[in-house]
Amino acid sequence: LSTAQYIRYPNHAERFRNIEPIIFRASGEHPVTALIPARALVSVSDKTGLIGLARCLADRNVEILSTGGTARALRSAGIAVTEVGDHTGFPEIMDGRVKTLHPAIHGGILARRDNDAHIRAMRDNGILPIDLVVVNLYPFEATVAADAGFEECIENVDIGGPAMLRAAAKNHESVAVLTDPEDYGTVVDALNGGGIEPELRQRLAGIAFARTAAYDAAIARYFSERGDDVFPRRFSLSATLRRTLRYGENPHQKAAFCATGDPRPGVAAATSIQGGELSYNNLNDADAAFELAAEFDRPAVVVVKHANPCGVACAATLEEAWTRALACDPVSAFGGVVAVNRTLDAALARALTEIFLEVVIAPEVENGAREILAAKGRLRVLETGGMPDPRAPGMTVKTLFGGVLLQSRDAGRVAAGDLRTVTARAPTEAETADLLFAFAVAKHVKSNAIVLARNGATVGIGAGQPSRVDAARIAAEKRAECAPGTVVASDAFFPFADGLIAAAATGVTAVIQPGGSIRDAEVIAAADERDLAMVFTGMRHFRH
Repeated sequence: LSTAQYIRYPNHAERFRNIEPIIFRASGEHPVTALIPARALVSVSDKTGLIGLARCLADRNVEILSTGGTARALRSAGIAVTEVGDHTGFPEIMDGRVKTLHPAIHGGILARRDNDAHIRAMRDNGILPIDLVVVNLYPFEATVAADAGFEECIENVDIGGPAMLRAAAKNHESVAVLTDPEDYGTVVDALNGGGIEPELRQRLAGIAFARTAAYDAAIARYFSERGDDVFPRRFSLSATLRRTLRYGENPHQKAAFCATGDPRPGVAAATSIQGGELSYNNLNDADAAFELAAEFDRPAVVVVKHANPCGVACAATLEEAWTRALACDPVSAFGGVVAVNRTLDAALARALTEIFLEVVIAPEVENGAREILAAKGRLRVLETGGMPDPRAPGMTVKTLFGGVLLQSRDAGRVAAGDLRTVTARAPTEAETADLLFAFAVAKHVKSNAIVLARNGATVGIGAGQPSRVDAARIAAEKRAECAPGTVVASDAFFPFADGLIAAAATGVTAVIQPGGSIRDAEVIAAADERDLAMVFTGMRHFRH
């Protein structure tokens, strides 16, 4: 630098006798445009890409400070390392809980290179500048996801790492910070091109602050879930960008897919076997279909279009279930999403190739089925590795302008023993099975929801109507067959008898609904007049 100050350290002469002169900018000058680090602190849990980055630094004579396993990995690769304890003159203590929490580290990171007072403080205290911080954090989230014990989770709460990331990000004018191995290549390219420019340092600082925010949010969530408060005083949602999407629900909307790290099997963690990129609507529909498929113990096939089921069936085989699910509404199924709750076999794969579908999602896809589906190259096929537990607790979030709505996941399920017969006639065993099936489907249909079912398959679905009467009429219009023994499920109570009368007009023989209306007596009387069996669940399943 043409106007650089060369500063030697008068103090701590013995400690720093082998240190070359350190170059600082003179006070008042503009920041150096491109940063070429002289010293880097490298301490990572995730060793991905570590050696390549470190070799790049070593080739440029960058002094590397490191700790523990990172230092051992670098030495094994033949890369020179200075232990942090040797640099600070203070050993690691308390089982490694205290190692980088030292003024020689944080002073070297936080010192402003254009501030005379900071420079004097460094000189007077023998603090050397640290120009690059490469740190990723103890794997707290992964430890929690592995159901580790409380003590192990606590020991995976990183303290020094977030402190160094925040310090480096704050001082990004003079320091570059790396916390994600995905960005190592960008920095290597920058160094090969002459240095790390201010715009890149600022972007990396934002990534670091986002990482520490997400890390703290995960820790806060872990503690709140162990406590008595269902909803914490402060709610933080952290998610990692997986990919940007072509657009959102509509082409003029931007969109991205982010993962929260929840270990629940599903769309977020699924492996793509074939097909193009998933769209916003593909992901939304696949999630809706897969969650509904998880409700059933028997082999089940679910067809979803625009987030609503248009055909659901359980049968002895997936192929039979598909045939019956498709029969419910074959027009809507065109271009839909199919989910199954068993290994997708060759027989089903052959049947699926006979219609245009956007996405197929399954816990597993056998090799024979993969070969058959490959003929439909544009069909997106997802494998999740398992099925989610529909009874597992969890939290759902809906954004509003200026806030969010939080609620526990609708994990409610109704069994035969939960039903209360309120009519003169009780349902038969076959009707009861279909009533439970239909009510499980209604849980996943947009309200107001009416579901007609027979022999473990939907035969008509009315979804998303402001009026329950209209939902019943739509279900009747969609009805695939008029065979006797059809049952009807309503996601909420019938506020008036007209809704039940409209459903009864379709020829159903049994009704399942939550009950609880002030006009329940009128609705029950209307059912008795038509010799319908009706049961109350005491549980509502609104879905908005």
